[in-house]
Amino acid sequence: MSTVSTRSFARIRQALLDREEVALVDVREEAPFAEAHPLFAANIPLSKLELEVYSRIPRRDTQVTVYDNGEGLAARAAERLVALGYTQVSLLEGGLDGWRKAGGELFIDVNVPSKAFGELVESERHTPSLAAEEVQALLDSQADVVVLDARRFDEYQTMSIPTGISVPGAELVLRARELAPDPATRIIVNCAGRTRSIIGTQSLINAGVANPVCALRNGTIGWTLAGQKLAHGQSRRFAPTSVAHRQAAAEDARRVADKARVGRATFADLQRWQQEATRTTYLFDVRTPEEFDAGHLPGARSTPGGQLVQETDHVASVRGARLVLADDDGVRANMSASWLAQLGWEVYVLDGLQPTHFSDKGAWVAPVPAPPQAELISPQTLAEWLAHGDTVVLDFTASANYVKRHIPGAWWVLRAQLAEALANVPAAQRYVLTCGSSQLARLAVAEVEAITGKPVFLLQDGTTGWINAQLPLEEGETHLASPRIDRYRRPYEGTDNPREAMQAYLDWEFGLVEQLARDGTHGFYVI
Repeated sequence: MSTVSTRSFARIRQALLDREEVALVDVREEAPFAEAHPLFAANIPLSKLELEVYSRIPRRDTQVTVYDNGEGLAARAAERLVALGYTQVSLLEGGLDGWRKAGGELFIDVNVPSKAFGELVESERHTPSLAAEEVQALLDSQADVVVLDARRFDEYQTMSIPTGISVPGAELVLRARELAPDPATRIIVNCAGRTRSIIGTQSLINAGVANPVCALRNGTIGWTLAGQKLAHGQSRRFAPTSVAHRQAAAEDARRVADKARVGRATFADLQRWQQEATRTTYLFDVRTPEEFDAGHLPGARSTPGGQLVQETDHVASVRGARLVLADDDGVRANMSASWLAQLGWEVYVLDGLQPTHFSDKGAWVAPVPAPPQAELISPQTLAEWLAHGDTVVLDFTASANYVKRHIPGAWWVLRAQLAEALANVPAAQRYVLTCGSSQLARLAVAEVEAITGKPVFLLQDGTTGWINAQLPLEEGETHLASPRIDRYRRPYEGTDNPREAMQAYLDWEFGLVEQLARDGTHGFYVI
């Protein structure tokens, strides 16, 4: 391969300060990424690079700089990016250690820009909050309060504050009047930790909602640390909004967007931008996934607004790009854009959209390179082969999915650590590869063939096909050929986290404003 150039910390820092487009990509798995990375690094693991990079870095001549922490992944990722058509690929000089030695600030955890920004908002706006014990007392006394949960619906279903209603972040301003029509009703916004409740609470305050509003301090973590019981498996969701409430919310949201200096654009502007060769434009539909599926703009990606603000780096991985937001009510796009503008993005809301513009239907499908050829076998054939021995199944799915259920005897493997993983797997006469759908496993067929020199097959429709054929399943960490580093264990997810991890997470969040100041590249402001 041709030698790839290097880019220094100083050059990337200057590009960030100059608001140029910067794609700084950490190609390690998520768990090591969460241990230390630059503020605006985007985590696109080498294991699934082909499945994510086209949507996350859409322009092939973007300046892309990749790094690792000495594992040898970055050079492989650079080679793969060049093969995928990227023309401006470089390695970070000295890798992660080079960044540190050059004086670059390093951050832990994930979605750090958004979390640090949330702390900055609270410190500057003194966003009101109540401790878990105070909220419990209000609920116990049957006070006039409504608890609105600003997380994704699946997170809410896992665990929630008693009486809480699921109203994901971008929906709050649109739905609040419907859920608390009496302006005397106190609205309490919660999430799992801090960010989404701070942003949600401040959204309602910024929009001028008449009710008293406050955040549940430290979210479900704070609730748990106070020794209070969470509810599980709840399904209360926001109801449809009346025309009058919708119109009032639209006026409020537009006022907030104007104050945050959000740009305005037409459908014709969008079409012109999408043709530009020198600028990255992302188009996000910030409504609910159900609304997106029923009809959306061609080329839009479904990114509910609350999550877009919380996880901007997961979808807009080019810092300095142009973001364009669409909805059909003028509330969710304007409120989401008001936050993205404060997060330092050049962001526009599409005005004047008509129902005819929402012409595409169905779920968003990520653009991926043409899939390589592979020989497919049916679940029934695999079952017969396994009965006779001499066949090993390699499963490339997310480790959490593997632990939940997998083909009996299948080995869980990280694609980026394939050679090391295969050393832990018994030799076989043939290998069958799978993942949830076989999309990721297909990419590994030639790699396994090259390492083993044996015939390699792909399971038709992956483990989903096996499940649909009603064949037996196994659960647990039964055959791990790779370490489970593909996902960072978030201290605010699930219900079985140690108290120390929860407290440490809160302490870390409190320190983010100081870290932002030391880093100096963020470009955030608070209205």
